[in-house]
Amino acid sequence: MRPSVVFLLLLIISAYTYAGNLVKIRDEVNVMGVRTNYLIGYGIVVGLKGTGDGTTTRYTLISIANMLRKMGIYIDPAQVKTKNAAAVMVTANLPPFAKTGMTFDVTVASLGDAKDIGNGVLIRTPLFGPDGKVYGFAQGSVSTGGGFSESNKGGKITKNFPTTGVVVNGGIVEKDLPFDFSRMKQLVLTLKRPDFSRALEIQDVINSHFGKKIAKAVDATTVKVSFIPGKDPVEMAGEVLNLEIKTDSEPTIVIYERTGTVIMSGDIKIDAPIYVSHGNIYVAVEKKPVVSQPPPLSGGETVQTEQVQTTVVEEKGRIFAIESPRLKDLVEALNDMGVSPRDLIAIIQAIKNTGKLHAKIVIM
Repeated sequence: MRPSVVFLLLLIISAYTYAGNLVKIRDEVNVMGVRTNYLIGYGIVVGLKGTGDGTTTRYTLISIANMLRKMGIYIDPAQVKTKNAAAVMVTANLPPFAKTGMTFDVTVASLGDAKDIGNGVLIRTPLFGPDGKVYGFAQGSVSTGGGFSESNKGGKITKNFPTTGVVVNGGIVEKDLPFDFSRMKQLVLTLKRPDFSRALEIQDVINSHFGKKIAKAVDATTVKVSFIPGKDPVEMAGEVLNLEIKTDSEPTIVIYERTGTVIMSGDIKIDAPIYVSHGNIYVAVEKKPVVSQPPPLSGGETVQTEQVQTTVVEEKGRIFAIESPRLKDLVEALNDMGVSPRDLIAIIQAIKNTGKLHAKIVIM
């Protein structure tokens, strides 16, 4: 493989992918009520090196003026300079049973016309739940994962997405979630991949383990488990979720578009043959200064202009066939061609859309 193609390809091909292997019930189901909770907030990132919002972003100016007013500093929003500050939306996924004082990661995304929010500092931002109540606060340094944006009069270079970043452990829970597991009368399991046979298998394994018909498969997605009187619900839920069933592992492709990372797990199959055409168009724009000087003693002025030259180079498209039914062989062929990570992502998605790729694709 060519080292110039920078992407992470993880192939985990093990016995786990074949039929008849044991997995725990907790890997195949979700527990109703035990879920991730989405929080959102509006904040300001400061400390940027001239890459923040411009003066045309009015809400940033007003936000900074209001923030300073709370600190006893009164200033007209029109007098605020925002090159070193940017308005951002802050989002977070609060884990189930999160308690006061727990920390979590938050994602920060530019709301205005900031060019780069990397290495800035997010000022304390309240995070709201769907009910409009504050469940946490976020604050800390923003990391864009190596993204940057540099520009001058001659051009601009951008890597990844410098207007989106993460504050690691930047969120803190201020209020417990309104969910009490001890009040539940039964355990409701929802399958991640609806399947009648799998739901019945979960039902039978649970009933066999406890020696009672306490589990009932309602449909292809839902299995209801009644708590045994006198038995601790938490202990019983732990026993149920740790039971093992026979199942197949679904091959998965995880794509991180911001970083161009592709992670593949399982022995992913494709319906061969596959014909792929790949070509690139390169555009180069060069600016050359042109100076015009008047004759001596003419009284004229020296004039400087720019000559712009645009060059377009189109690489001939290449069509090749893959006879192997394994996606691994296709990726190796594309890598030998020098395909970039983003082109690889586009090709994989296109093959999936044609119905030739048998795997689940997760885009993050």
